[in-house]
Amino acid sequence: MTGDLRKRIFSIRNRDDFKDAALEVFRYQHDNNPLYKSFTDNLRKGKSSPTSINELTFLPVELFRNHKIITGDRPEETVFESSGTTGATTGRHYVCDLSLYEESFFKAFRLFYGSPEEYIIAALLPSYVERSGSSLVYMADKLIKTSNDPLSGFYKGNPEELITALKSGRKEGRKVLLLGVSFALLDLAEEYSPDLSGITVMETGGMKGRRKEITRQELHEILKDKFKVTDIHSEYGMTELMSQAYSPGDGLFYCPPWMKILIRDPYDPLSIHTETGRTGGINIIDLANLNSCSFIATGDLGRLHENGGFEVLGRFDNSDIRGCNLLAE
Repeated sequence: MTGDLRKRIFSIRNRDDFKDAALEVFRYQHDNNPLYKSFTDNLRKGKSSPTSINELTFLPVELFRNHKIITGDRPEETVFESSGTTGATTGRHYVCDLSLYEESFFKAFRLFYGSPEEYIIAALLPSYVERSGSSLVYMADKLIKTSNDPLSGFYKGNPEELITALKSGRKEGRKVLLLGVSFALLDLAEEYSPDLSGITVMETGGMKGRRKEITRQELHEILKDKFKVTDIHSEYGMTELMSQAYSPGDGLFYCPPWMKILIRDPYDPLSIHTETGRTGGINIIDLANLNSCSFIATGDLGRLHENGGFEVLGRFDNSDIRGCNLLAE
């Protein structure tokens, strides 16, 4: 069954396709994930089965910290673990099919940016590459290897080498992507101020206690000024997901067809705002999260826009600011 569902997920073309696939994934996970079934049944006592995505049950992301959340009986191939802050309990995502993760992030990258083979991809992810279990490092590594360019790679501890590689790629007329965590990009910007005009700079969030938390807007203004670029791109993802949303620099993120953002009422977490422009908690439907849970209530605050994009405004006060999460305002 999962093979057919997988094909269906990555063949979504419109709103009806998404709704039908989401309801089928819900039924599959409800029937084959004991924790999700228990959570859902307790919340939906006396209610009929959902017939729309607004009626689905969203699992709090915090449950990934203390529970092994797997749908089906397939053993995990690896465990991704969130970086967290010192002393914080981290989320653990038991991944049963790495090929599904790879299909999701490759398809999303190609959808928003084109083929990775066309790029020089430089990753500035210090501290992430030093530990095992980072889903961000796994994705970056696969993209770098697929780019198949000698200048692509992880750059750590040698900013001059990174700057030289970026400028060499630009001089050759290649597409160049610099992917980095916020604190590392800030360090590079403030210490070297390299002219990166014409290069795509993408931040993945994450100060990790290394720098004072600032808003994304403040971060982008600093980076645009120091790097001499017109826009800073952003990636929205987390350890507990299989998919990512991307922002081209306008402050709005956009999802691939198999991923959707809903906004829940902050005063009634079981209610979904049906109109755009309302602020609330971000609920994520990630249908690629087939072997775990596709319906997650995050600790992020945000709002939807009429053009289909969404904005991340910060975090709930009782939520940890984790390494791969976006900056809090």
